[in-house]
Amino acid sequence: MKKQVLTLLFFTSLLSAQDPVAINPDRVNANLQALKQFGINEQKGNDRIAYSDYEIEARSFLIQKLKKLGLEVQVDFSGNISALRAGSDPKAPTVAFGSHIDAVPNGGHYDGNVGSIGALEVMETLVENNIETKHPFELLIFTNEEGGVFGSRALAGKIKPAALAVKTNSGYTNAEGVKRLGGDPEKIDAVIRKPEQLHAFMELHIEQGSTLYEKDIEIGVVEGIVGLKWWDVTITGFANHAGTTPMHRRQDALLAAAAFTLKVNEVIKSYPGRHVGTVGRIAAYPGAPNVIPGKVVLSLEIRDLDAQKIARLFDQIQEEANHIGEKYNTRIQFSPIDATSDPALTDKRIQQIIRENADLLGLSHLDLPSGAGHDAQDMALLTPTGMIFIPSVDGISHAPNEYSTPQAIAKGTQLLLNTLLEIDQTDFNPQLGNLK
Repeated sequence: MKKQVLTLLFFTSLLSAQDPVAINPDRVNANLQALKQFGINEQKGNDRIAYSDYEIEARSFLIQKLKKLGLEVQVDFSGNISALRAGSDPKAPTVAFGSHIDAVPNGGHYDGNVGSIGALEVMETLVENNIETKHPFELLIFTNEEGGVFGSRALAGKIKPAALAVKTNSGYTNAEGVKRLGGDPEKIDAVIRKPEQLHAFMELHIEQGSTLYEKDIEIGVVEGIVGLKWWDVTITGFANHAGTTPMHRRQDALLAAAAFTLKVNEVIKSYPGRHVGTVGRIAAYPGAPNVIPGKVVLSLEIRDLDAQKIARLFDQIQEEANHIGEKYNTRIQFSPIDATSDPALTDKRIQQIIRENADLLGLSHLDLPSGAGHDAQDMALLTPTGMIFIPSVDGISHAPNEYSTPQAIAKGTQLLLNTLLEIDQTDFNPQLGNLK
């Protein structure tokens, strides 16, 4: 049975005793509940997909709150919301932090929202306590995270013209959607950040997995965001009559696909580590019950923090595929898909700052990778980057019953604030970049 969580009242008093700068857990929860209303549907899920009317309304809600804090608020050409609070050193680079508020169709109310509202609470706490930081603090709400981390890729200079033409779940292309948010896709290159403009980046997020929840651990110190490689796999056999072709004369592409799927699972599990491999999509042609499938197209995805391990796993899978092709008299071909990402390791110095501040707050913590993509992975290309996870109840995400407790959210938000304040006082050698 899991240990009893701290009440919000006790948690607040505990933080106040340990640290004079305490967040307001009730305000965090109230703001999160208010944000939840923009896009909530009959299934109690979230339809606030990128570029939708719901997202525009939610962004307006947040922009008004940020302006009331006296922050310098603007929407950049890629649609990102930026809220800047000046530091004591006008020449110092920016400490940035934030997340996203768009959702997958019928998604949950915590993915992205927790990090965005946590970032808002950081700003509210700094303003109401009149805390001066050395560096400017910048809150970022990124554009279309769920559709390919669009806003953070724009800051990293990774948006190609083809990406602007991609049609999203809202029915709008990225170019059309960015215009709806107040951006300008024709000037998108102007948002590219230079590494010297940033001191560090932090993102608070729900884990979206079950590790922290099952182990009853309060904080995840993210080691990095896994690289993700995709392939289309085409298996070619020979389509023939299912009733008149003897079993020993068949070139059944679907039979080879079944063997391939099992072999992927076998190869992935034969290596120690946290890597994963998935065959998540399969289509057989011509797709008739009385025809032996002559062609099958399926997907292969491999994720890990180590790009070399991904390559080794793929090489072995490809070798096994050759044997399967010979056995079933079929041909197996692999075509890499462009929508992939390299592993993005978080900064080891920031990892240690997170651990030390978690210890000061009495929060249990665990180092772990992120199996999902986040805006932090592109920010890590620009600046020392860190990421904090809080538990997801039952490991559920991208679903209406996605949930993290108010206590967990408050703990993560307090840790985010304390970490940012220490980062503000830490000198990072810009020549080292993101220390791996």
